[in-house]
Amino acid sequence: MPFFIKVIIFNFIKTMTDKKNHPSKERTLVIIKPDGVQRTLIGEIIKRYERVGLKMVALKMLIATEEMATKHYYEVGGDAWLEEVGRKAAAAYEKKGLKSPFASFKENGIAIMKSNAKYLSSGPVIAMIWQGNQAAGLVRKITGGTEPLSSDIGTIRGDFTLDTYQMADLDQRSIRNLIHASGNTEEAEKEIPIWFSENEILNYRLVQEQILYDVNLDGILE
Repeated sequence: MPFFIKVIIFNFIKTMTDKKNHPSKERTLVIIKPDGVQRTLIGEIIKRYERVGLKMVALKMLIATEEMATKHYYEVGGDAWLEEVGRKAAAAYEKKGLKSPFASFKENGIAIMKSNAKYLSSGPVIAMIWQGNQAAGLVRKITGGTEPLSSDIGTIRGDFTLDTYQMADLDQRSIRNLIHASGNTEEAEKEIPIWFSENEILNYRLVQEQILYDVNLDGILE
């Protein structure tokens, strides 16, 4: 094969790889939980992510089994996730001058995982994949902190619900915070296959992507 043909092929493959790995292709998982569906907030939640420029590439409504919900939490995060959510819950208690009822972060995390799985499988949910630059971090910022009452005003959780760790633990249930959002791109890559097959994820272009991502804004002026 002539050298110049090899160069053309190499450059083509490199271009395709670069496009696939471009920041604009980052994806993250969002689940509107049963309370979000029951509160009829589906449209409002979708609007919040859309208006910043993210693109929805997959969407479905389903009722998850407890096994599927448990897999979503534990198989993705493992013991490290249990420790982290347990630590966050304990910190929320301390901030309010209260003591956590659990002996360890992991024990707290296990209790949270079980109640989360029960909660996530208690009714219809909306599962979505959003794509765009810094999608995982951007979605988390728009969604707000895990505990709604301490979430900033302007976030989805801060604007639309009022639950607390304290009340959830008192009632022995999961905190009702409307939405699950992947913590980062690594989590998203593990979570997405639990909820979607590859043929359910669409590749398409929105007109607005030219303004958001194209290097040259050609064709705007008449």
